[in-house]
Amino acid sequence: MPVNPWTLFSFLFLSSTLALLFPFTASALNQQGESLLSWKRSLNGSPEGLDSWDSSNETPCGWFGITCNLNNEVVSLELRYVDLFGKPPSNFTSLFSLNKLILSGTNLTGSIPKEIGTALPQLTHLDLSDNALTGEIPSELCVLITLEELLLNSNQLEGSIPIEIGNLTSLKRLILYDNQLSGSMPNTIGKLRYLEVIRAGGNKNLEGSLPQEIGNCSNLLILGLAETSISGFLPPSLGLLKKLQTIAIYTALLSGQIPPELGDCTELQDIYLYENTLTGSIPKTLGQLQNLKNLLLWQNNLVGIIPPELGNCNQMLVVDISMNSLTGSIPQSFGNLTELQEFQLSLNQISGVIPAQLGNCQKLTHIELDNNQISGSIPPEIGNLSNLTLFYLWQNRLEGNIPPSISNCQNLEAIDLSQNGLVGPIPKGVFQLKKLNKLLLLSNNLSGEIPPEIGNCSSLIRFRANNNKVSGTIPPQIGNLKNLNFLDLGSNRIAGDIPEEISGCQNLTFLDLHSNAISGNLPQSFNKLVSLQFVDFSNNLIEGTLSASLGSLSSLTKLVLAKNKLLGSIPNQLGSCSKLQLLDLSGNQLSGNIPSSVGKIPSLEIALNLSLNQLNGEIPSEFTGLTKLAILDFSYNNLSGDLQHLAALPNLVVLNVSHNNFSGHVPDTPFFSKLPLSVLTGNPALCFSDSQCDGDDKRVKRGAAARVTMVVLLCTACALLLAALYNILGSKRHGRGAQECDRDDDLEMSPPWEVTLYQKLDLSIADVARSLTAGNVIGRGRSGVVYKVAIPSGLMVAVKRFKSTEKISAASFSSEIATLAIIRHRNIVRLLGDHLKCKKDPVEILDPKLQGHPDTQIQEMLQALGISLLCTSNRAEDRPTMKDVAVLLREIRQEPTVGSDAHKPTNKSSNMMGSNPSYSSSSVTPAQLLMLQQGSSRCSLAYSSSSPSIASSANQ
Repeated sequence: MPVNPWTLFSFLFLSSTLALLFPFTASALNQQGESLLSWKRSLNGSPEGLDSWDSSNETPCGWFGITCNLNNEVVSLELRYVDLFGKPPSNFTSLFSLNKLILSGTNLTGSIPKEIGTALPQLTHLDLSDNALTGEIPSELCVLITLEELLLNSNQLEGSIPIEIGNLTSLKRLILYDNQLSGSMPNTIGKLRYLEVIRAGGNKNLEGSLPQEIGNCSNLLILGLAETSISGFLPPSLGLLKKLQTIAIYTALLSGQIPPELGDCTELQDIYLYENTLTGSIPKTLGQLQNLKNLLLWQNNLVGIIPPELGNCNQMLVVDISMNSLTGSIPQSFGNLTELQEFQLSLNQISGVIPAQLGNCQKLTHIELDNNQISGSIPPEIGNLSNLTLFYLWQNRLEGNIPPSISNCQNLEAIDLSQNGLVGPIPKGVFQLKKLNKLLLLSNNLSGEIPPEIGNCSSLIRFRANNNKVSGTIPPQIGNLKNLNFLDLGSNRIAGDIPEEISGCQNLTFLDLHSNAISGNLPQSFNKLVSLQFVDFSNNLIEGTLSASLGSLSSLTKLVLAKNKLLGSIPNQLGSCSKLQLLDLSGNQLSGNIPSSVGKIPSLEIALNLSLNQLNGEIPSEFTGLTKLAILDFSYNNLSGDLQHLAALPNLVVLNVSHNNFSGHVPDTPFFSKLPLSVLTGNPALCFSDSQCDGDDKRVKRGAAARVTMVVLLCTACALLLAALYNILGSKRHGRGAQECDRDDDLEMSPPWEVTLYQKLDLSIADVARSLTAGNVIGRGRSGVVYKVAIPSGLMVAVKRFKSTEKISAASFSSEIATLAIIRHRNIVRLLGDHLKCKKDPVEILDPKLQGHPDTQIQEMLQALGISLLCTSNRAEDRPTMKDVAVLLREIRQEPTVGSDAHKPTNKSSNMMGSNPSYSSSSVTPAQLLMLQQGSSRCSLAYSSSSPSIASSANQ
């Protein structure tokens, strides 16, 4: 039938119109692609790799990171190390065929979606490692019975490992390391029969013991729980893991013994159990492990011997069992370990000799046997180890020579034989080792000279031979060592000059030549060593002057030139060493002023020692800038001026300015108030802040003896007057005396307090107040109460507490104290008694400053002191009455003393003062004074020294 043209035209027109109106209907993106695009839009990053994710595609099968099956269903989403910056996808409703989800290193945050476990039943690989995921591991993941790999390492996951982990019966790899997981390892792990790898290290809070059920994981190859808090014993069931190749539970809290059953793991290659608290001995059964390559058991508490059976592990590469308590000797069987590369036994108690059989281990690169009790000599067979790079035997009991064969070890880089008993010379061949950079030979008995061949060892960086018997001179060839950084030859017998060629060591930072017999001047080229940081030439015979070129050593931090024969002045240029922390020029013959530039060194903080020289002048005002300085010693010089510039040094802890010509007041600061007198002595014109200096009042100097005598007489008169008043009023107060004393005690305990110390004591008002109780009262009177007080140092002292209304009494007591200002001793009464027994010169108790005064005045003071001492006797019958005291005092100037012209004041130390004064028949006799020694000590008196700020106590 013929087609109507109009009908055909209408059909074609309609078809064309529909095609124009709906051009993309046939190529619309499927639902899986829409889900992936929706997740892409939620990301904050714009990775170039996702540019191919185009909505115009019918399916996502051609997109980057997407893999589909034959039915165009997405089965894999794999994006590694692209910056997505977002959260993991959670809409998986259309991705029901997905079996691999890998999004490692993509900067994902947030938590792991639970939907992964509920919407992806066919998932076999889940890798979200190396992101910033937080939260816990969802237990919903544990329903994925087809899951073979679960990689969640290197995130910030918290919580415990789900106990449901045992439901993942297909799991082969469980990687959870480097998170913040806590709790214990679930025993359900034993259900994972196909598990090959467990790695959960780096979770510091993962604790508890390794479950016994781990032995059921019969396919396990790697067990890694390092850097956790796993504790307890290693279960013997580990011996069931016949395929186990690596056990790594280091830096944990394991205890107990290494199970002998570990020797049944015949495939074991690596045992990493270091840094635990394992005890017991190393099992002999480990010798059965023919495949063992690495045995690392260092830093445990292992004891016993090294089992010789380990010599059967002929595949062994590394043995490190250092830092234990192993004993016995090194097994000779270790010579069978021909593949051994590293052998480390440091810090044990290994004894015996180094077996010569070690020379068979020709692949050895490291031998570390230091810090043991190894004896004997170094076997010459060590020379067979041509691959040896590190050889440490320091701190043992080795003897004999350094074997010349060591020069055959052409790959040696580091040798440390320090702290042994090695003798003989340093072999010349050692300096032919072209790779040697460290040669440490400290504290032996090595002798001979440093050979000129040292100049051939161009790779040498550190050479230390301190504390030996090396002699000869420093060879000039040492200047060839361009890489030398550390040269330590102190405490030897080296003589001669320091060679000028040493300036060729342009990288030298540490130079120690102390305690030798080095002479001559400092090298002129010394200033070329611009990298020098530490220099110690002390205790030598170096002479000449200090060169101004020292100021060019801008890196210098410590300069010690003490105990030499240096002359001249300290160069002002030394202040240019702006990094200097310690400067010691003591014990030389330096003269002149201290340069002001030294006070401008900003980093001078450890010590400045200029003692035992001939320096003069004043302390420069610039020294106020040394605010970091801790130790300062100017002693035994001729320095003058005052010490006020030192008052502003806040960090000063040690100061010695003794034996100079300093004058003026000692700075009134807490630091100076606590200084011992010995660091200020030998400065005759130096005085303390609250005392009069020489020249303040000339009458004080002229009338010193008379003043002391008058003080004694006035104090005694006051005592007599008080006694008379007490006797008159005593009967009136007898009935109410106790009550008033109690009331006075209560009033006196009230603040405010004012404490006067007559001795330099380290105590506070609180220390005193705690002891002011009725039980500590040892005497009382109208002026106050005396208590015994134990100060923090343990010394027992007496404290007199004056009534607040009795200021006159306090002043009177201070005058009494001043009477004995010349005496500095911890127990004045006992000291005097000892001198009396020994019949020593009575004038020795007097201040040497009283030399030149009339003998009559001196003897009057001695007699008055003798009367005072009689009053201190413990027994009442030995103490004179007030009437007797008055008579004795009146007779002091009436009767001549015996031998008054036979004794002159001496200059003996104030700590040796004492007397045995002989008086007339009406004065005090030696027999009476000796009674002082018969009483027992009960209290402590405080007497002022020649300076009220520094005093001594007297215990009676």
